[in-house]
Amino acid sequence: MLGTPLLRRPRRSASVTLTDLPHLTPQQIANLPAAELARLQQEADAALHHAKSVVASLGDALDHRYGQRARQARAAQAKDTGTVRFEDNGVTVVADLPKRVKWDQRRLGELVELIRSSWGENPADYVKVKFEVSERAYEAWPPMLQEIFTPARTVETGKASYELVHIDGRRA
Repeated sequence: MLGTPLLRRPRRSASVTLTDLPHLTPQQIANLPAAELARLQQEADAALHHAKSVVASLGDALDHRYGQRARQARAAQAKDTGTVRFEDNGVTVVADLPKRVKWDQRRLGELVELIRSSWGENPADYVKVKFEVSERAYEAWPPMLQEIFTPARTVETGKASYELVHIDGRRA
């Protein structure tokens, strides 16, 4: 039979690497000695930690380079959050700043009680309720309803992200 012994069954003397793992079946990996599995797990955890650090550093650098332009582009479009696009030397920068809306649970509970007709007992005595309001629904509400709910609403932003795309549509 032709083939690499590693792909059929790892030998104890051959050290399996992280790059070998995608070419092995779960059973072949499971058959490795416990010490080798522990080593591979530690290496994978370290590689993941390193990759997350690299992604964070690159994200910080992109924010440093493009953050001000993205804020200006959003301001020009009269928006505080969302996606904007602009060019940088043949590369389209897609800058996204997600909106994070939080609702004051106590205040929403009061408002729900105000709006809801009383039926003699308070369901909050029996169950824990978390109130959520869809941002899309909130924006579609009539102004009077928005006005009474606005004090329970907090708008924050998430972490900015940037995608670089060549003008011809290829990822940079």
